[in-house]
Amino acid sequence: MTIISDDNNIKHKIKTKNEDTTPAETSFDMSFEANIRPKCFDEYIGQSSLKSTLKISIEAAKKRDMPLDHILFYGPPGLGKTTLASVIAAEMNANIKITSAPALERPRDIIGILMSLKAGDVLFIDEIHRLNKISEEILYPAMEDFYLDMTTGKSQTLKSIRIPVPKFTLIGATTKAGSLSSPLRDRFGIIHRLEFYSDEELTQVILRTAKILDVETDEKGAIAIARRSRGTPRIANRLVKRVRDYATVKYNGKINEKTADEALDILQIDKFGLDNTDRALLKIISEKYNGGPVGIETLATALGDDAKTIEDVYEPYLVQKGFLQRTPRGRKLSPFACKCFNLKYTEIQKNLFD
Repeated sequence: MTIISDDNNIKHKIKTKNEDTTPAETSFDMSFEANIRPKCFDEYIGQSSLKSTLKISIEAAKKRDMPLDHILFYGPPGLGKTTLASVIAAEMNANIKITSAPALERPRDIIGILMSLKAGDVLFIDEIHRLNKISEEILYPAMEDFYLDMTTGKSQTLKSIRIPVPKFTLIGATTKAGSLSSPLRDRFGIIHRLEFYSDEELTQVILRTAKILDVETDEKGAIAIARRSRGTPRIANRLVKRVRDYATVKYNGKINEKTADEALDILQIDKFGLDNTDRALLKIISEKYNGGPVGIETLATALGDDAKTIEDVYEPYLVQKGFLQRTPRGRKLSPFACKCFNLKYTEIQKNLFD
């Protein structure tokens, strides 16, 4: 399988062992990021129900000798949408081209990628909700009928032509499914949400990553890291590397429960996976706004951050864990958050239980 990443005109190729590999390509392929990504469903941990559904769709497409239906993945960042797209391409024995919507600013950008596709290829567009209107409209006939509608000439000589595009599979990924236009969303035959990982699934991810890093890690150490990884494999893998650094300096490179807890305490990541910013956000709602509700813009100003970052980075996990509640009047603390973090309770209690 050949993977081509079209992002800001930078192209990397990853080839299988059956193909010739240049020294530069070998170095890229042997990097940590390349090695850590699962290559097939058997290596991909988590999202069990999604994998089962996709396996059936892939098998059916192979039997019909047709490309897979277009797929839309949505959910919080770091859950493996890009990795899953690469796995699907591998399972389909197809090439994959990877790009992102912000890189497709001009019509010729999306046209160039579509014209470069070969039959059966997979095109992965990250942050697809950020596609501009013109690029979307170019995609519509390509997704439905595998044609590009183009115009040539000027004024009275203007005429429309249809250029065929090889049958391909578009995989879109977004953290904001609601921001997609209805015409684009409706053209995806398969739509799935990726869920946060359980601690058990993250433990498997961490043990696999530690093995790739050649770091001796016991199960209790992996569990300690998993509990603080916010249900997100990307964060889990990042924390494994930080704990490895600490273990290398303090404990001869071995990761156990004590090592993991000490390292993550130094990083100021608590047992719930919350960092300083998360706790500061909850504290501001408690002390400055009596537990809420408080508007997102006001909260962003008080925190010294922007509203988009709060909504996209901090809120999803705080809401999912039950620390924060979204209401029509704004954000407010939950009773669970007050109990866990010993937040002031006088006026908060009135707001929470009325």
